[in-house]
Amino acid sequence: MGKLNVQRLKETLNYLQSKQRELKRQSETDTRSLESMIKYLKKDMMEQYQLSEHHVSIKQEIKDTEAFIENVKNIIETNS
Repeated sequence: MGKLNVQRLKETLNYLQSKQRELKRQSETDTRSLESMIKYLKKDMMEQYQLSEHHVSIKQEIKDTEAFIENVKNIIETNS
C-alpha cells in the first residue's frame, strides 16, 4: 500500500467515523439511510483498498463498525 493510498484510506476512515457518530446521535430517529450508507462504505473500503489482504479477520468483523474502524486504524498505522 503506497503513501497516497494510505492517505486516501485515512480520509475514507474519517468519513466513516463521522457517519458512525451521526448514527449514534440519531438513535431516536429513523436511521436506516445512515445504516445503509455505513454498510455500503465499509464494503467499498474492503474492495477499493483490498483490506482483507492487510488484516486476516476484517471480513468477519465487517458487521461491527467499531471493530472495523479499529482494524482499519491498525492497517493505516502498519502501512504508514
